Amino acid sequence: MFTLATWNINSVRLREGLVARLLTEEAPDVLCLQECKSPVEPIPLTPEAVPPAPEPVPEPAPAPEPELEPIPAPEPKPVAEPETQPEPEPAPVVEDLPPPGPPETTPEYIEDVEDQLAAPPQSVATPLQPEAPRQGWFARLASGLKRSSDNLTSSITSVFTKRKLDAATLEELEDVLIQADLGIDTATAITETLRRDRFDRDVSGEDVRAVLATEVEKVLGPVAQPLVVDTSKKPFIILMIGVNGSGKTTTIGKLAQKFAAEGKSVMLAAGDTFRAAAIEQLQVWGQRTGAPVIAKPAGADASGLAFDAVTQAKAEGRDILIIDTAGRLQNRDELMNELEKVIRVIKKVEPEAPHATLLTLDATTGQNALKQVEIFGKRAGVTGLVMTKLDGTARGGILVAIAKQFGLPVHFIGVGEGVADLEPFEAKDFARAIAGQD
Repeated sequence: MFTLATWNINSVRLREGLVARLLTEEAPDVLCLQECKSPVEPIPLTPEAVPPAPEPVPEPAPAPEPELEPIPAPEPKPVAEPETQPEPEPAPVVEDLPPPGPPETTPEYIEDVEDQLAAPPQSVATPLQPEAPRQGWFARLASGLKRSSDNLTSSITSVFTKRKLDAATLEELEDVLIQADLGIDTATAITETLRRDRFDRDVSGEDVRAVLATEVEKVLGPVAQPLVVDTSKKPFIILMIGVNGSGKTTTIGKLAQKFAAEGKSVMLAAGDTFRAAAIEQLQVWGQRTGAPVIAKPAGADASGLAFDAVTQAKAEGRDILIIDTAGRLQNRDELMNELEKVIRVIKKVEPEAPHATLLTLDATTGQNALKQVEIFGKRAGVTGLVMTKLDGTARGGILVAIAKQFGLPVHFIGVGEGVADLEPFEAKDFARAIAGQD
């Protein structure tokens, strides 16, 4: 940073003494002089510094400018030597304190808490809370299907508010049922039943839910079939298939635990060689259930692993062998070819195997599950279904549409992560739960 002083020449002539004094006192770094006509009567800066005004002089012929007396350079100001400061006394050591904050962070509060902790505990008898009884299967099913039933029943209630049943109301109801993924056939059956029995009569939401439960049970009853293990086949080979994230590996672990609880000897095969986490996950389930796990490093040939697993299970006389497979999208032809290869290799060791090919379906996929059943059924010979994650969707009615269209057995449904949350499928319980009936 520097100081700049600028004056016009005519003014300098009039105020030589003042300029010299200011230059001396202010000591600018740069002095700039310019030629400029001064006013007739110069404006005084201060009353004391104004000299007598000169007589006005007519402009003479151009003449050389008089030389200005050199301005003495300002003498540098003497720099005072710094006074010798006494050495500061060492500051007293202060313990670190917490920064200002809520009362809970102040030293006083902390001390109070420490005193309380240091005090001997008071003998206050705290009654033990009784462990909540485990809910039955229907209660867990109803809780898992709550989102689906709430979505469906609230829509039904909005349509039927104690008014007479007419054609417009039936059409509106049919739209509601189709949007709930129950399928066109089931929606039509429900509306036709109401048309036949209650047309032009007062109908409430409760009446419609009762008809809904009845019709859903009619559709699901024929497909509600338990998985039967043929004990004459040792091992009974179960092949688990499905798309990525459908819950195959977790379902295998739950089934292994159920079979082990029934006294059956189980072996697991980590056929999902594309995902290292799947191998580790299955090994954990094997440790829990006491089932040996046939595994190879990630990236190994899945068909070769299946061959080794079937051979070893036969040699050991295992009751059940469950083979995991990598998740694959049904529209990826090369991946479906790999699945077909696994099945062919299994048949080389056991011609009738796999004895059960279970397709795991994620209920949250909605309408896409229909396409999965169609393609996996054609390419892999699906014999039964396992529906998972019914507790994570509001469109659990897709199971009804699948049952109506394909008629494949539904062996198990899942409404949670626990082992007890995977149970054999019961049509009546499912129909009541999705209709919102207690």
